[in-house]
Amino acid sequence: MRFFGFKRPRHVTREIGITPPKPQADRHGIAIVCWIKNEANYIVEWLRFHRAVGVRHFFLYNDGSSDGTFDLVRQTLSEDEVTIIPWSMRMRDEATEEIINAQTVAYAHAIVNFGGQFEWMAFIDADEFLLPKTGLTLEEALTGAGGFPNISLPWHMFGHGGHETRPALPVTQAYTMRARDPMYRHPHALNFKCIVDPTEVTHVSVHHFQTRTFGNKTSNDAGKIFDRRSRKEAGFYSSSFIQLNHYYGRSREEFSRKINRGISYDASTEAYRAKSLSIIDHLETDPVADDAMKDFVERATIKLD
Repeated sequence: MRFFGFKRPRHVTREIGITPPKPQADRHGIAIVCWIKNEANYIVEWLRFHRAVGVRHFFLYNDGSSDGTFDLVRQTLSEDEVTIIPWSMRMRDEATEEIINAQTVAYAHAIVNFGGQFEWMAFIDADEFLLPKTGLTLEEALTGAGGFPNISLPWHMFGHGGHETRPALPVTQAYTMRARDPMYRHPHALNFKCIVDPTEVTHVSVHHFQTRTFGNKTSNDAGKIFDRRSRKEAGFYSSSFIQLNHYYGRSREEFSRKINRGISYDASTEAYRAKSLSIIDHLETDPVADDAMKDFVERATIKLD
């Protein structure tokens, strides 16, 4: 099989080394970095929720969206709240013919160029929501980690929730059934997204970071420290202060369209489809109800649509 005219390679840029940015004297707040393509149906809810929980700025990397996503972004946020970067990156290493992972490079770019302005940067996708479990803001919830500069949050993965087509409710309100055990060792359903002190980061990847002070050590949301590999052990799990909700399945109709479309950096639609079906089968087997997000939105009186 060939991809962009060459044999299917593995991703070369699983991890990028960087020089951390210098902290600015007035740095403060939390920023979100997100690589986005065609999320018009959901982007307004995602932005409104995260702005309501205290996100100061959004760095959005636009992977060639064609559905009006970024028109909605500009209507929802002020110029002071968002930076939009064109990021239709399709590159490879000429010597090895290995794909350069555009999302990893976007994350590194955000840290190096903008990280000195912020106490924290979170790296998530547009189907992932950072839910404070303590207080009403992410900065309040981040106190649970005790200031550790590299926090790993396990996916809490939500399936179809009984919806055949897109429901009228916002996604965070419509989907309340998730995989029972976030640390279940499914080969693709156990992973993490991270919140880091950008002025400490020396190595960047989509799902893990390293810092100059603590190397590959990472903390859960409650301040328990493991190394990167052992964070998959059951003892690392916590969602006492922050819970990462990953609305992976959405409705059956939308999920079907997604897996048939494939993803921009994967050479094999068939492989992506098989992986996705395996994940959704896992999520739909013995799910558990999780109303934490619904309860929070009501308590915080957040307007999502």
